[in-house]
Formats: sequence, structure tokens, C-alpha cells
Amino acid sequence: MSARALIINADDLGYDPAITRGILRSMHEGIVSSATFMVNTPYADTAADEARGLSIGLHLNLARGLPVWAAFPSEFLQLGAFSEALVQHLPPDVVEAETLAQLERLDLLLGQPATHVDVHKHLHQHPGVFEGLVRAARVARLPVRSIHANMRRALRAHGVATNDHLLGDTGAEAYWTLERLEQQLDTLPEQGVIELMCHPGYTPEAVKSGYAHQREVELATFLHPRAHMALARLGLKPTSFRVLTGAKNTGV
Repeated sequence: MSARALIINADDLGYDPAITRGILRSMHEGIVSSATFMVNTPYADTAADEARGLSIGLHLNLARGLPVWAAFPSEFLQLGAFSEALVQHLPPDVVEAETLAQLERLDLLLGQPATHVDVHKHLHQHPGVFEGLVRAARVARLPVRSIHANMRRALRAHGVATNDHLLGDTGAEAYWTLERLEQQLDTLPEQGVIELMCHPGYTPEAVKSGYAHQREVELATFLHPRAHMALARLGLKPTSFRVLTGAKNTGV
């Protein structure tokens, strides 16, 4: 691996059909090089049919939808489904089992293993979720997205590979405008694995999301010729989390 590697990862594949269409377009026509997949949604099967062969990790979802692990304890569910309010109470053993079950489902749906794991809404900031995720990542030998320096140190202390830097956020306004992307690319750290987290897509058509029309702004950004030109000017070719495992990068 060279001194610097850039991963442009789109979260929320499988969350909503319109989001999925936008993510796949951003990978086929734009500069997005990786995505993470929510496997426990009603739209996961269709998303998997369209995403095979791409560089796809698991977007571990403990916030909404149904658990994949058949023995998930009902006391941590609300009306049989995940509740974000209950996530902080999840024991590590439960998180480990659910993570491994979601990874197995990803393997079955895509016919290929996950490249890495990140977590919907960054819920691995809760200690129990973090511990369970670390256990599962060690079993699966997969990298995990770190969102700050303390998490990065903790993951590495447990022998789990992770990115060196993370750029990206969500909010009331679209985060990745074209101008911000160009500015951030021009000032990237000179060394390490840099993840640029993004949320391109079309406005959701089946789910309610606080990040809706903003996704179309991001999609336009990552498709824009100037985005391609910025990477070419810097001599950067975005890759996937496989750079952290030494596995062959067979995806787009």
C-alpha cells in the first residue's frame, strides 16, 4: 500500500430503493469507490442483485428494522423491531451475534464477503455496541470504521484494522457540495488511509430520512466532471477497505 489511500464510501445501500439507485450510479459513473449495505431492510434483496461485484461492506443496522439473528432477545426490541432508544442497553454478546448474523446475510445476498463494517448512526459509540462489534470484527477479520482518534486507538488495541482519518457528516444542509469536495481533496492528509464518508442518492421514496433532498446534492457532486478532474490532478484513485486487509480489490 502506498503512503496514502483514499476510500470514498457511500452509506445506506439497501435503505431505500431511490437511495440505492443513487449510490450505484455514484459508483458506476462517479468517483465513489465503496458502499456499505443495510441487509435487514425490505429492499435489501433487490439492492444486492444490483450491487454484486462492487466493493461493499456492512452498514450494521441496530436502529431500525428487524434483527437478523433469530435469537435476538425481545426485551431489547420494540414491537419486535430495533429501537434506537434501546441500543445503549444492548449487551456485547447480543451485538456480536447480530453483527455476525448480518455479515452472514450480506455474504448470502451478495455472494461475496464484506470488505469492512461501519455502523448506522455511529451507534458503536455506546460501549456495549463497541465491545460486541470488536468481537465480531475479530472473528470475521474485518476492518471497522473509526470516527475519532480515541475509537481508532481502541480498535487497534484490540487488533482491529481501521482508517486513519474520516471526513464527512450529515446535517440540515448537504455536506458534500462540489466546492467542499474540491477543497477537502486539495487538503487531504499526506499519509494514511483516509475515508471520505458520503450519502449520495435520490430523495427517498419509501422511508422517512432526515437526510433526504441533501442526498441528491451529494449525488450531483460525486458525478460531476470536476470531481473526476480533482482526483486526476492529485493522481488519486479511490479504493476500498481491502487496502487494510491485503485482499485483492476486485470491486469497482
